Formats: sequence, C-alpha cells, structure tokens
Amino acid sequence: MASIKDKFNGRKPLPPFSIRLTKEERQKLDQLAQGTSLAEYIRSRIFDGNAPVHRTKGRFPVKDEQALSQILGMLGQSRIPNNINQLAKAANTGSLPVTPDTEKQLHEACYSVTWIRRQLIQALGLKAD
Repeated sequence: MASIKDKFNGRKPLPPFSIRLTKEERQKLDQLAQGTSLAEYIRSRIFDGNAPVHRTKGRFPVKDEQALSQILGMLGQSRIPNNINQLAKAANTGSLPVTPDTEKQLHEACYSVTWIRRQLIQALGLKAD
C-alpha cells in the first residue's frame, strides 16, 4: 500500500476545503448526487461535467421504508422468480406451448415485474429512466 508521501510525490497534501450550505442547499445537493459521495459529485460537476459519476453502496436514502418492506415482502412471497425460471427452461428446450393462456400469463408476469420495478423506484426516491 502506498504511503501518503508516495501518493503526493513528496509534496504535502493540501488541507481539505469546506463550504457552508443552508439546509435547503444541502438537501438539494444530496438529491442531485443521487447516491454518489458528495465529494465525487462536486468534483465531477466542477472539473468534468460529462464524466460518469460512480455510485457508492449505501448512499441512497430510502424515501419510504414501509413501502420498500412491503414490496420486498410481496416479492419474497411471490413465485415470480421460480415461474420465470420454468418458462425460460421450457423455452430453451422448445417445450413451451404458445397458447392464448400462456400468452396471457406472460403478459400478466410482465405487468407484475413492471409494477414491482415502479414501486421500488418510488420507494427509493429515484427517477424512472
């Protein structure tokens, strides 16, 4: 692991820069950062606005914890993952009969997955793409 001296090529590192923000400004900054560290977000905006900003784990505040818990509970109780796996296996082996009933069930599954996605996005306070 490189020492601090190696990292700065023998130069003394600059002291941190700090700035005071109002509560509203800080909330807006947190919202704009969308899960990135504030330092990384600010550097990306100042020095290269087109550079991709990397999100860090755990920075997304959950907007609605109760809704998120309910959605995850519903997902855990559903058979969606198992059913999708069975459909994929049948499709890959060529044994999936495409009947009106099968088509209806596929549409219902797609609707359910889309609904779950929308609910998760809303519970996490994110913007849909």
